[in-house]
Amino acid sequence: MKRTLVKLRNSRFRNFLKKHEKYAPVLFFIAGFVFDSLTLGRIDRLYDLIVLCLHMTSLTITLFLFNLVDDGRWKNTFLGRYEEYFPLAIQFFFGGLSSAFVIYFSRSVSLSRTISFFIILVLLLFANELLKKRISNKYLQFGVYFFISFTFFTFIIPVFISEMNTNIFLISGVVSLISSLLVITIIYGISPSTRLEVHLGKLFGMILFIYALINVFYFLKLIPPVPLAMQTGIVAHNIESQNNSYYVTYETDDWYIFWRDHRLKYIHEPDENVYVFTSIFAPTDLKKSIFHRWTWYNEGTGKWEIVEDIGYEITGGRDGGYRGYTYKNNVKPGTWKVEVITEEELVLGVVDFEIVINPSLQPKGVRRRTF
Repeated sequence: MKRTLVKLRNSRFRNFLKKHEKYAPVLFFIAGFVFDSLTLGRIDRLYDLIVLCLHMTSLTITLFLFNLVDDGRWKNTFLGRYEEYFPLAIQFFFGGLSSAFVIYFSRSVSLSRTISFFIILVLLLFANELLKKRISNKYLQFGVYFFISFTFFTFIIPVFISEMNTNIFLISGVVSLISSLLVITIIYGISPSTRLEVHLGKLFGMILFIYALINVFYFLKLIPPVPLAMQTGIVAHNIESQNNSYYVTYETDDWYIFWRDHRLKYIHEPDENVYVFTSIFAPTDLKKSIFHRWTWYNEGTGKWEIVEDIGYEITGGRDGGYRGYTYKNNVKPGTWKVEVITEEELVLGVVDFEIVINPSLQPKGVRRRTF
Protein backbone atom coordinates (compact mmCIF):
# COMPACT_ATOMS: atom_id res chain seq x y z
CA MET A 1 0.00 0.00 0.00
CA LYS A 2 2.80 2.41 0.97
CA ARG A 3 4.73 1.61 -2.22
CA THR A 4 1.61 2.28 -4.26
CA LEU A 5 1.15 5.68 -2.60
CA VAL A 6 4.80 6.57 -3.18
CA LYS A 7 4.57 5.59 -6.86
CA LEU A 8 1.38 7.60 -7.20
CA ARG A 9 3.00 10.67 -5.65
CA ASN A 10 6.09 10.30 -7.86
CA SER A 11 3.88 9.94 -10.91
CA ARG A 12 1.94 13.06 -10.02
CA PHE A 13 5.17 14.98 -9.38
CA ARG A 14 6.61 13.88 -12.74
CA ASN A 15 3.42 14.89 -14.52
CA PHE A 16 3.52 18.26 -12.76
CA LEU A 17 7.13 18.81 -13.86
CA LYS A 18 6.38 17.84 -17.45
CA LYS A 19 3.35 20.09 -17.52
CA HIS A 20 5.36 23.03 -16.14
CA GLU A 21 8.70 22.06 -17.65
CA LYS A 22 9.37 25.61 -18.79
CA TYR A 23 9.06 27.05 -15.29
CA ALA A 24 10.25 24.18 -13.06
CA PRO A 25 13.96 25.19 -13.03
CA VAL A 26 13.02 28.77 -12.18
CA LEU A 27 10.82 27.55 -9.32
CA PHE A 28 13.63 25.38 -7.93
CA PHE A 29 16.04 28.30 -8.26
CA ILE A 30 13.64 30.62 -6.42
CA ALA A 31 13.09 27.92 -3.80
CA GLY A 32 16.82 27.82 -3.10
CA PHE A 33 16.96 31.61 -2.84
CA VAL A 34 13.91 31.90 -0.56
CA PHE A 35 15.14 29.05 1.65
CA ASP A 36 18.45 30.82 2.31
CA SER A 37 16.88 34.25 2.69
CA LEU A 38 14.56 32.99 5.41
CA THR A 39 17.00 30.78 7.28
CA LEU A 40 20.52 32.20 7.04
CA GLY A 41 21.70 34.64 9.69
CA ARG A 42 25.32 34.66 10.82
CA ILE A 43 28.11 33.08 8.79
CA ASP A 44 29.63 31.63 11.99
CA ARG A 45 26.37 30.18 13.29
CA LEU A 46 26.39 26.38 13.38
CA TYR A 47 23.16 26.15 11.41
CA ASP A 48 24.48 28.41 8.63
CA LEU A 49 27.73 26.45 8.42
CA ILE A 50 25.86 23.15 8.20
CA VAL A 51 23.50 24.48 5.49
CA LEU A 52 26.33 25.90 3.37
CA CYS A 53 28.46 22.75 3.72
CA LEU A 54 25.48 20.52 2.87
CA HIS A 55 24.66 22.69 -0.14
CA MET A 56 28.24 22.51 -1.43
CA THR A 57 28.54 18.76 -0.79
CA SER A 58 25.14 18.03 -2.34
CA LEU A 59 25.97 20.18 -5.38
CA THR A 60 29.22 18.26 -5.93
CA ILE A 61 27.50 14.88 -5.62
CA THR A 62 24.60 15.86 -7.88
CA LEU A 63 26.97 17.30 -10.49
CA PHE A 64 28.84 14.00 -10.48
CA LEU A 65 25.64 11.95 -10.83
CA PHE A 66 24.26 14.17 -13.60
CA ASN A 67 27.40 13.96 -15.74
CA LEU A 68 27.20 10.16 -15.77
CA VAL A 69 23.57 10.02 -16.91
CA ASP A 70 24.46 10.06 -20.62
CA ASP A 71 26.72 7.06 -20.06
CA GLY A 72 23.74 5.01 -18.88
CA ARG A 73 25.47 4.49 -15.56
CA TRP A 74 22.26 4.74 -13.55
CA LYS A 75 19.94 2.67 -15.76
CA ASN A 76 18.10 -0.07 -13.90
CA THR A 77 19.32 1.28 -10.58
CA PHE A 78 17.65 3.15 -7.75
CA LEU A 79 19.19 6.41 -8.98
CA GLY A 80 17.84 5.82 -12.48
CA ARG A 81 14.35 6.64 -11.25
CA TYR A 82 15.45 10.16 -10.37
CA GLU A 83 17.72 11.08 -13.31
CA GLU A 84 15.32 13.72 -14.55
CA TYR A 85 15.53 15.51 -11.19
CA PHE A 86 19.31 15.97 -11.23
CA PRO A 87 19.23 19.22 -13.28
CA LEU A 88 16.59 20.63 -10.92
CA ALA A 89 18.70 19.68 -7.91
CA ILE A 90 21.74 21.39 -9.45
CA GLN A 91 19.54 24.43 -10.08
CA PHE A 92 18.42 24.42 -6.45
CA PHE A 93 21.94 24.20 -5.02
CA PHE A 94 23.32 26.78 -7.44
CA GLY A 95 20.47 29.07 -6.42
CA GLY A 96 20.91 28.34 -2.72
CA LEU A 97 24.66 28.95 -2.67
CA SER A 98 24.73 32.00 -4.93
CA SER A 99 21.87 33.61 -2.99
CA ALA A 100 23.68 32.89 0.29
CA PHE A 101 26.78 34.64 -1.02
CA VAL A 102 24.71 37.62 -2.22
CA ILE A 103 23.11 37.83 1.25
CA TYR A 104 26.46 37.78 3.04
CA PHE A 105 28.25 40.06 0.57
CA SER A 106 25.41 42.60 0.68
CA ARG A 107 26.14 43.06 4.39
CA SER A 108 29.79 43.71 3.68
CA VAL A 109 29.84 45.47 0.34
CA SER A 110 30.97 49.07 -0.04
CA LEU A 111 29.26 50.70 -2.99
CA SER A 112 32.30 52.85 -3.64
CA ARG A 113 34.88 50.21 -4.52
CA THR A 114 33.62 46.65 -4.25
CA ILE A 115 30.31 47.00 -6.05
CA SER A 116 31.75 45.46 -9.23
CA PHE A 117 32.32 42.08 -7.59
CA PHE A 118 28.94 42.29 -5.90
CA ILE A 119 27.32 42.91 -9.31
CA ILE A 120 29.02 39.74 -10.61
CA LEU A 121 27.45 37.79 -7.76
CA VAL A 122 24.02 39.26 -8.45
CA LEU A 123 24.37 38.51 -12.17
CA LEU A 124 25.39 34.96 -11.30
CA LEU A 125 22.34 34.71 -9.09
CA PHE A 126 19.99 35.64 -11.94
CA ALA A 127 22.06 34.06 -14.72
CA ASN A 128 21.53 30.77 -12.92
CA GLU A 129 18.18 30.68 -14.69
CA LEU A 130 20.04 30.29 -18.00
CA LEU A 131 21.17 26.85 -16.88
CA LYS A 132 17.67 25.52 -17.40
CA LYS A 133 18.47 25.51 -21.14
CA ARG A 134 22.25 25.00 -20.95
CA ILE A 135 22.66 22.69 -17.99
CA SER A 136 24.15 20.12 -20.37
CA ASN A 137 26.91 22.57 -21.32
CA LYS A 138 29.75 21.15 -19.27
CA TYR A 139 31.97 24.21 -19.66
CA LEU A 140 29.22 26.35 -18.14
CA GLN A 141 28.52 23.79 -15.43
CA PHE A 142 32.10 23.49 -14.25
CA GLY A 143 32.84 27.20 -14.66
CA VAL A 144 29.97 28.20 -12.39
CA TYR A 145 30.80 25.34 -10.03
CA PHE A 146 34.39 26.57 -9.61
CA PHE A 147 33.34 30.19 -9.05
CA ILE A 148 30.89 29.09 -6.35
CA SER A 149 33.50 26.76 -4.85
CA PHE A 150 36.05 29.58 -4.67
CA THR A 151 33.57 31.87 -2.95
CA PHE A 152 32.50 29.08 -0.58
CA PHE A 153 36.03 28.41 0.67
CA THR A 154 36.83 32.12 1.09
CA PHE A 155 33.85 32.27 3.46
CA ILE A 156 34.32 28.99 5.32
CA ILE A 157 38.07 28.73 5.92
CA PRO A 158 38.45 32.09 7.77
CA VAL A 159 35.49 31.15 9.99
CA PHE A 160 36.94 27.74 10.86
CA ILE A 161 40.47 28.93 11.62
CA SER A 162 39.46 32.34 13.09
CA GLU A 163 41.92 34.21 10.94
CA MET A 164 41.60 36.40 7.86
CA ASN A 165 44.39 37.88 5.75
CA THR A 166 45.88 37.72 2.26
CA ASN A 167 47.57 34.37 2.91
CA ILE A 168 44.28 32.83 4.03
CA PHE A 169 42.58 34.14 0.90
CA LEU A 170 45.30 32.62 -1.29
CA ILE A 171 45.07 29.30 0.59
CA SER A 172 41.27 29.32 0.14
CA GLY A 173 41.72 29.86 -3.59
CA VAL A 174 44.21 27.02 -3.91
CA VAL A 175 41.92 24.66 -1.94
CA SER A 176 38.99 25.49 -4.22
CA LEU A 177 41.15 25.14 -7.34
CA ILE A 178 42.54 21.73 -6.35
CA SER A 179 39.17 20.37 -5.20
CA SER A 180 37.39 21.57 -8.36
CA LEU A 181 40.05 20.19 -10.70
CA LEU A 182 39.92 16.90 -8.78
CA VAL A 183 36.14 16.64 -9.24
CA ILE A 184 36.45 17.45 -12.95
CA THR A 185 39.28 14.94 -13.42
CA ILE A 186 37.31 12.15 -11.73
CA ILE A 187 34.23 12.82 -13.87
CA TYR A 188 36.33 13.09 -17.01
CA GLY A 189 38.12 9.82 -16.23
CA ILE A 190 35.02 7.67 -15.72
CA SER A 191 32.58 9.35 -18.13
CA PRO A 192 33.03 8.62 -21.88
CA SER A 193 30.29 11.12 -22.76
CA THR A 194 32.17 13.88 -20.91
CA ARG A 195 35.39 13.02 -22.76
CA LEU A 196 33.51 13.38 -26.07
CA GLU A 197 32.07 16.78 -25.15
CA VAL A 198 34.95 18.38 -23.29
CA HIS A 199 38.52 19.21 -24.19
CA LEU A 200 40.26 18.87 -20.82
CA GLY A 201 42.99 21.41 -21.60
CA LYS A 202 40.42 24.00 -22.68
CA LEU A 203 38.32 23.39 -19.55
CA PHE A 204 41.33 23.63 -17.24
CA GLY A 205 42.38 26.81 -19.03
CA MET A 206 38.95 28.33 -18.40
CA ILE A 207 39.09 27.38 -14.71
CA LEU A 208 42.57 28.87 -14.34
CA PHE A 209 41.38 32.06 -16.06
CA ILE A 210 38.52 32.41 -13.54
CA TYR A 211 40.98 31.68 -10.73
CA ALA A 212 43.36 34.40 -11.95
CA LEU A 213 40.51 36.88 -12.48
CA ILE A 214 39.24 36.50 -8.90
CA ASN A 215 42.76 37.02 -7.57
CA VAL A 216 43.12 40.16 -9.70
CA PHE A 217 39.86 41.45 -8.19
CA TYR A 218 41.24 40.74 -4.72
CA PHE A 219 44.56 42.52 -5.20
CA LEU A 220 42.80 45.47 -6.83
CA LYS A 221 40.75 45.61 -3.60
CA LEU A 222 37.49 45.01 -5.47
CA ILE A 223 36.32 42.14 -3.24
CA PRO A 224 34.73 42.87 0.16
CA PRO A 225 36.66 41.36 3.10
CA VAL A 226 34.05 38.80 4.02
CA PRO A 227 33.20 37.38 6.51
CA LEU A 228 33.68 40.84 8.06
CA ALA A 229 30.77 43.25 7.56
CA MET A 230 30.20 46.86 8.60
CA GLN A 231 26.77 47.09 10.19
CA THR A 232 26.70 50.75 11.27
CA GLY A 233 28.61 53.85 10.19
CA ILE A 234 27.74 57.27 11.64
CA VAL A 235 29.42 60.70 11.78
CA ALA A 236 28.59 62.09 15.23
CA HIS A 237 28.91 65.20 17.40
CA ASN A 238 29.63 63.30 20.60
CA ILE A 239 30.23 59.74 21.78
CA GLU A 240 30.23 58.52 25.38
CA SER A 241 31.11 55.03 26.58
CA GLN A 242 29.50 53.78 29.79
CA ASN A 243 28.85 50.28 31.15
CA ASN A 244 29.75 48.58 27.88
CA SER A 245 27.35 50.84 25.96
CA TYR A 246 28.07 53.61 23.48
CA TYR A 247 25.89 56.74 23.51
CA VAL A 248 26.15 58.36 20.09
CA THR A 249 24.82 61.87 19.45
CA TYR A 250 24.36 62.78 15.78
CA GLU A 251 22.19 64.67 13.30
CA THR A 252 19.49 62.67 11.56
CA ASP A 253 18.49 63.08 7.93
CA ASP A 254 15.03 63.56 6.47
CA TRP A 255 12.57 60.75 7.17
CA TYR A 256 12.59 59.49 3.57
CA ILE A 257 16.39 58.92 3.59
CA PHE A 258 15.98 55.44 5.05
CA TRP A 259 19.31 53.97 3.88
CA ARG A 260 21.52 56.28 5.97
CA ASP A 261 21.42 57.12 9.68
CA HIS A 262 23.27 60.43 9.78
CA ARG A 263 22.77 63.71 7.92
CA LEU A 264 25.33 64.36 5.18
CA LYS A 265 25.79 68.03 6.10
CA TYR A 266 27.69 68.10 9.38
CA ILE A 267 27.40 71.46 11.16
CA HIS A 268 30.78 71.92 12.83
CA GLU A 269 31.29 74.21 15.80
CA PRO A 270 34.73 75.63 16.71
CA ASP A 271 36.93 73.30 18.82
CA GLU A 272 34.39 70.50 18.47
CA ASN A 273 35.56 66.93 17.80
CA VAL A 274 34.20 65.16 14.73
CA TYR A 275 33.51 61.52 15.58
CA VAL A 276 32.98 58.53 13.32
CA PHE A 277 31.35 55.51 14.97
CA THR A 278 31.23 52.07 13.36
CA SER A 279 30.05 48.62 14.37
CA ILE A 280 31.58 45.70 12.52
CA PHE A 281 30.41 42.11 12.53
CA ALA A 282 33.12 39.48 12.70
CA PRO A 283 32.80 35.72 13.29
CA THR A 284 33.45 34.39 16.78
CA ASP A 285 37.12 34.43 17.88
CA LEU A 286 38.26 36.22 14.72
CA LYS A 287 40.58 39.09 15.65
CA LYS A 288 41.45 41.80 13.18
CA SER A 289 42.92 45.29 13.03
CA ILE A 290 40.54 47.85 11.57
CA PHE A 291 41.41 51.37 10.41
CA HIS A 292 39.42 54.52 9.83
CA ARG A 293 41.03 56.29 6.89
CA TRP A 294 40.06 59.97 7.09
CA THR A 295 40.21 61.59 3.65
CA TRP A 296 39.36 65.10 2.47
CA TYR A 297 38.44 66.16 -1.06
CA ASN A 298 40.68 68.96 -2.33
CA GLU A 299 38.59 70.91 -4.81
CA GLY A 300 41.66 72.75 -6.03
CA THR A 301 43.42 69.59 -7.21
CA GLY A 302 40.29 67.52 -7.74
CA LYS A 303 41.78 64.69 -5.66
CA TRP A 304 41.14 62.95 -2.36
CA GLU A 305 43.86 63.54 0.23
CA ILE A 306 44.52 61.03 3.00
CA VAL A 307 44.59 62.95 6.28
CA GLU A 308 45.18 60.11 8.73
CA ASP A 309 44.73 56.38 9.33
CA ILE A 310 43.51 55.63 12.87
CA GLY A 311 43.28 51.99 13.85
CA TYR A 312 41.82 49.72 16.52
CA GLU A 313 41.46 45.98 17.13
CA ILE A 314 38.21 44.05 16.83
CA THR A 315 37.22 40.67 18.25
CA GLY A 316 34.31 38.81 16.69
CA GLY A 317 31.27 37.12 18.15
CA ARG A 318 28.91 39.95 19.11
CA ASP A 319 25.59 40.01 17.22
CA GLY A 320 25.51 43.80 17.13
CA GLY A 321 29.06 43.96 15.84
CA TYR A 322 32.26 45.15 17.45
CA ARG A 323 31.88 48.85 18.24
CA GLY A 324 34.56 51.50 17.99
CA TYR A 325 35.13 55.09 17.01
CA THR A 326 37.79 57.59 15.99
CA TYR A 327 37.73 61.38 15.99
CA LYS A 328 39.50 64.47 14.73
CA ASN A 329 39.53 68.08 15.89
CA ASN A 330 41.35 70.29 13.41
CA VAL A 331 39.21 69.68 10.34
CA LYS A 332 38.73 71.67 7.18
CA PRO A 333 35.33 72.49 5.69
CA GLY A 334 34.35 70.48 2.63
CA THR A 335 33.62 66.93 1.58
CA TRP A 336 35.00 64.13 3.72
CA LYS A 337 34.83 60.38 3.74
CA VAL A 338 36.08 57.84 6.25
CA GLU A 339 36.89 54.49 4.71
CA VAL A 340 36.67 51.54 7.09
CA ILE A 341 39.51 49.27 5.97
CA THR A 342 41.48 46.21 7.02
CA GLU A 343 45.27 45.93 7.29
CA GLU A 344 45.25 44.78 3.65
CA GLU A 345 43.32 47.97 2.77
CA LEU A 346 40.20 46.05 1.78
CA VAL A 347 37.17 48.30 2.18
CA LEU A 348 34.44 47.31 4.64
CA GLY A 349 32.43 50.46 4.19
CA VAL A 350 32.55 54.22 3.73
CA VAL A 351 31.07 57.00 5.89
CA ASP A 352 30.45 60.11 3.77
CA PHE A 353 29.73 63.61 5.08
CA GLU A 354 30.28 67.30 4.37
CA ILE A 355 31.67 69.55 7.09
CA VAL A 356 30.04 72.98 7.16
CA ILE A 357 31.64 75.65 9.38
CA ASN A 358 29.15 78.44 9.90
CA PRO A 359 28.56 79.97 13.38
CA SER A 360 25.05 81.05 12.38
CA LEU A 361 23.94 77.47 11.75
CA GLN A 362 22.95 75.04 14.46
CA PRO A 363 22.71 71.23 14.25
CA LYS A 364 19.14 70.04 13.70
CA GLY A 365 17.36 66.76 14.18
CA VAL A 366 19.86 65.75 16.87
CA ARG A 367 19.43 62.21 18.16
CA ARG A 368 21.14 60.28 20.96
CA ARG A 369 21.27 56.56 20.29
CA THR A 370 22.60 53.68 22.33
CA PHE A 371 24.75 50.94 20.74
